[in-house]
Amino acid sequence: MTNAPSSRPSLPWGMFGAGAAAVAACAVCCAGPLLAVLGGAGAVSAIGTLWVPALAVPAVAAVIGILILRRRRRAVACRTAPARTDLGMPTLGPPSGKDTRATSG
Repeated sequence: MTNAPSSRPSLPWGMFGAGAAAVAACAVCCAGPLLAVLGGAGAVSAIGTLWVPALAVPAVAAVIGILILRRRRRAVACRTAPARTDLGMPTLGPPSGKDTRATSG
């Protein structure tokens, strides 16, 4: 028998390993915040099933938080710079102060 070349292309194992490492890094990085958000939503829903008016507390807290953030952003957006800024404008005359044009004479 002869060793004929395979008709199937070989898998790019380096790319597969890099992709697996990227997926693992993403899972490690995002796991904590995702679990915190899901845990918070679960806690609020558990409290809401026991006592429905308790759902008003996070709703009011969210509205107050949005209003505070909007007020802070407006206050920051309207501030002027505390000091003068040099724009680096070019000078109109020659740099050495002498006239570099050729004079006829």
